Amino acid sequence: MRKLTNQELRVTAEQRIKNKSQNSKVIYLILDNLRSVHNIGAIFRIADAVGVKKLYLCGICAHPPRIDLEKTACKTIPYVEWEYCENTIRLVKQLKSTNIKIIALEQTDESLDYKSLKYSGPMALVVGNEVDGVDQKVLDLCDQAIDIPMLGFANSLNVTTALGIVLYSIN
Repeated sequence: MRKLTNQELRVTAEQRIKNKSQNSKVIYLILDNLRSVHNIGAIFRIADAVGVKKLYLCGICAHPPRIDLEKTACKTIPYVEWEYCENTIRLVKQLKSTNIKIIALEQTDESLDYKSLKYSGPMALVVGNEVDGVDQKVLDLCDQAIDIPMLGFANSLNVTTALGIVLYSIN
């Protein structure tokens, strides 16, 4: 086994970028008032890695241009379509009106295990604030909620970690 060189990785990255545009799954991400610029930067990296159609940064979310966000995003910002939206509720209503299924990654009394989520057309995954989660008014507009079963003492994972798990399970 031999580790790939940076030059080899750059060549394969060009091919991956071409393949990303051929991704048949249309997945949007909605970040509802995330506080951490580092989480947002890492989510740019995940969005790029799995071929997310568009990333929506809502409410108090930091957004480019910001040096600290760009550092954490590791040069992926130019490759991820993104938009800042002040109001998450307005955005969710707009997406729903175009038949995009809205799915919250949130622990609720009706959440399903994330492994049960099957891609069946355009969808938007909503993740919420690191302390308070997805706002209840946004949650009320969602078509479904999924969560990641927790076995230990902690009742949740970091938002970026959880989003990565879910995106790779459906992508």
